[in-house]
Amino acid sequence: MEQLKTIGRELAMGSQGGFGQSKEFLDLIKSIGEARSKAEEERIIIHEMETLKRRLTDPDIPKRKMKEYIIRLVYVEMLGHDASFGYIHAVKMTHDDNLLLKRTGYLAVTLFLNEDHDLIILIVNTIQKDLKSDNYLIVCAALNAVCRLINEETIPAVLPQVVELLGHSKEAVRKKAIMALHRFHQKSPSSISHLLSNFRKRLCDNDPGVMGATLCPLFDLITTDVHSYKDLVVSFVSILKQVAERRLPKSYDYHQMPAPFIQIKLLKILALLGAGDKQASEHMYTVVGDIFKKCDPLSNIGNAVLYQSICCVSSIYPNLKLLEAAADVISRFLKSDSHNLKYMGIDALGRLIKLSPDIAEQHQLAVIDCMEDPDDTLKRKTFELLYTMTKSTNVEVIVDRMIEYMISITDHHYKTYIASRCVKLAEEFAPNNHWFIQTINKVFEHAGDLVNIKVAHDLMRLIAEGFREDGDTVDSELRSSAVESYLRIIGNPKLPSAFLQVICWVLGEYGTADGKYSASYIAGKLCDVAEAYSNDESVKAYAVTALMKVYAFEKMSGRTVDILPECQSLIEELSASNSTDLQQRAYELQATIGLDAEAVGNIMPADASCEDIEIDKDLPFLNSYVQRSLENGAQPYIPESQRNRMDDISAIKSLDQRETVSHGLRFEAYELPKPPVPTSIPPISPAISAELVPVPEPYHPRETHQSTSEPSVSDDGASQVKLRLDGVQKKWGRPTYSSSPGSSVSTSTPTQKAVNGVSQVDNTSTVSSKPTSYASRTPEPEISLEKQKLAASLFGGSSKPEKRAPSAAHKTPKTHHGANKVHAAKTTVVPPEVPPPDLLDLGEATVTSSAPSIDPFMQLEGLLDESQVLSTENSKAVGPNKEPDFMDLFYGTTLSGQGSNFVDLLSSNKDDLDFTSEMSKVAAKTGQGETIVSNSAQFSKGPNVKASLEKDAVVRQMGVNPTSQNPNLFKDLLG
Repeated sequence: MEQLKTIGRELAMGSQGGFGQSKEFLDLIKSIGEARSKAEEERIIIHEMETLKRRLTDPDIPKRKMKEYIIRLVYVEMLGHDASFGYIHAVKMTHDDNLLLKRTGYLAVTLFLNEDHDLIILIVNTIQKDLKSDNYLIVCAALNAVCRLINEETIPAVLPQVVELLGHSKEAVRKKAIMALHRFHQKSPSSISHLLSNFRKRLCDNDPGVMGATLCPLFDLITTDVHSYKDLVVSFVSILKQVAERRLPKSYDYHQMPAPFIQIKLLKILALLGAGDKQASEHMYTVVGDIFKKCDPLSNIGNAVLYQSICCVSSIYPNLKLLEAAADVISRFLKSDSHNLKYMGIDALGRLIKLSPDIAEQHQLAVIDCMEDPDDTLKRKTFELLYTMTKSTNVEVIVDRMIEYMISITDHHYKTYIASRCVKLAEEFAPNNHWFIQTINKVFEHAGDLVNIKVAHDLMRLIAEGFREDGDTVDSELRSSAVESYLRIIGNPKLPSAFLQVICWVLGEYGTADGKYSASYIAGKLCDVAEAYSNDESVKAYAVTALMKVYAFEKMSGRTVDILPECQSLIEELSASNSTDLQQRAYELQATIGLDAEAVGNIMPADASCEDIEIDKDLPFLNSYVQRSLENGAQPYIPESQRNRMDDISAIKSLDQRETVSHGLRFEAYELPKPPVPTSIPPISPAISAELVPVPEPYHPRETHQSTSEPSVSDDGASQVKLRLDGVQKKWGRPTYSSSPGSSVSTSTPTQKAVNGVSQVDNTSTVSSKPTSYASRTPEPEISLEKQKLAASLFGGSSKPEKRAPSAAHKTPKTHHGANKVHAAKTTVVPPEVPPPDLLDLGEATVTSSAPSIDPFMQLEGLLDESQVLSTENSKAVGPNKEPDFMDLFYGTTLSGQGSNFVDLLSSNKDDLDFTSEMSKVAAKTGQGETIVSNSAQFSKGPNVKASLEKDAVVRQMGVNPTSQNPNLFKDLLG
């Protein structure tokens, strides 16, 4: 009867708007949601805080009301206000025996407090008591608080209870205990270093949730120490295989994908364990290939699993079949209309290019489309891909595109990044020095002071050194072209300081070298630069030094030096400058002009910028002078490092003395003030002071922005592993279907039916026909000539789109020699001495579709008897284990068009079987290139289509109607 009353009371409360919540609380939530502005929301919360402060001071608050007040405090805290006045009440609520109140208290405490809060010490005893509770819900609430609130100092207080809960009967408790241990390892790895074996044991837990929670700490442990967990490769592969085969309960499916988050975590772990390890990678090939076949590409979570599979394939030891499957998935990503999938495709393509640089050729047009896409994020990712695939043949096109993009953006940080990448590529892959100079000029002109000053020095050194091995004529042409380009650029407004320094230096060194420009013309340009950038001392210094070089070279050549009036006024201005550097350069210029030709030639020889200057830092010619000075009582020289150390020691001593004096008590009286002493110096009148004190010009220091160059990305091994995938068509799974669309073969694979836009699996149906591919139904879009040329420049190959089967990776090889190239390329990736496992070989004893007789988890746990395992294996080994000959499946199949690519795939798996020598080739030339269709002579049936068409044309010229009643005539004519 009491229970019925309680239920009725709760139902009555629910009819009023909630179970146990007052109308005041519901009005608070409603008013917060209807607030029109931040100020109105703050007014509501401040009023609520005042109400709660007043009510929480009442000592006799009912528990139900206190629970509501704590929840209202959570709202106050979530909206950014301080609710610390109620923290202690939430801590007290964790001590309550009522389950609902205790869980509410734990929830509030985990939201209010952090691990370093002073109130943490008050709940440690409560957590210890709750971890030993018989109610697993209380234990779960305490474990949640452990993960959030226990710090490094309090870990030993709860660690024994958490380890004991790893064997709890409830899977939720075991999972939360694993998560708590993972949190302890993140905070203090040394505290649980002796408990790491528990993660291995929980990997064999019967509950998939506990196993999935164990993958997270194992991933962190494997990241730091890969070699200690190599023995778990087989275990992880077995788990992934069972997940992919849908052996987990349906509750773990997400959008009809079996436990996708567990699959992603397992693929990340396998990528770490298989990196550079061929033996470990061979265990993964089959299961990763199954994931490529079974993943649904129509859902986001399926694409996420496929992307992680590509990352795994690019990390482990390379396998040709997996690379082909990854290339097919990347092709689908790049052809998608979704920018997210395109971004994933570009990123995945960048990973595979490191293993096979030629794989980008089949996606060249898609990459160009991404480079021209208005989405800025996708465009930046595409430029990163182009940066990794740059070589000497395509560096000009890629750098030009990067400079165009650099001009269009306004983000200074990314502009600096792009400028550094352009400079790196130009320095590494420049086809010639002339192109390098022009490229660096563009970067300087458009990136400004964001370019590193070291780039300017490298450019000046390159112009000075020239080609060297090509002779003086080529060097002079290079310098002349540099002078001409700089004379055109020098009139542009707002050139960067570093670039102006390069321009002044080049004009001073080589402006009059070829005799094309006079000294007066070059000097006038330099004076204009010094006048236009009068606030930049470094530019003016370079301009004055360049003037000195120009006039010095005129002196040496015996010509008369006529100083322009603007140059003379510049020299006079700099002679009175506040900068000692500019003064010295101006005086040196005046002194140099007054010398004779021989003296000028000795102090400033022509084209001597590349000569090495020997410097003797010991200065031995001053030894006698130093000795005499020491004998006369001079102080010996003290190095700068020792001077700094002595200054530090003296400063420390003086500080200690001041501290000693300041800490002591002083009893003497204060010193009396002294009367002012009248001075006998007469005051200076304002007029005289104004004449004697000059007012200097305002000096504004120049701000120099330097950008740090990014480290260059080097792809080691990219040239060693070179894949040629032409002519290989990959068909994952059992090849028990016909290659022709019209053939009907019954298979045991389930059929997917589309119901309301969602694909469902029907295990009872059979596949009657192969659906027509989208590529065969959709006409190929016309590609512009400009895009074709760009693709040819970027990728060094034809820009013609490939017409191939949906699962085919490359075009069919044209000749038998091309097939040999494919075979040779494959042997470079997979050495012949240890052949990789054949993913199409489904006759192995270890790969079965039925449930295994031995539970792999029990094997991991070591619970089975070894004799039982051996007996089971021996029973499987009995009987002929004949490998199925998959070539027999295709002998009776008519190969035409795209289906002929099966021959190349199957011939690559046979050692002594080569079908390409028996293939006949029919070349059909088109306007854009040449398409080769290879048909096997033994599979082709019927008349020759080309010959029939020619005969038909001859008959029409003779005036014979093909619809006449003479079938024998047309039978003879048409074959």
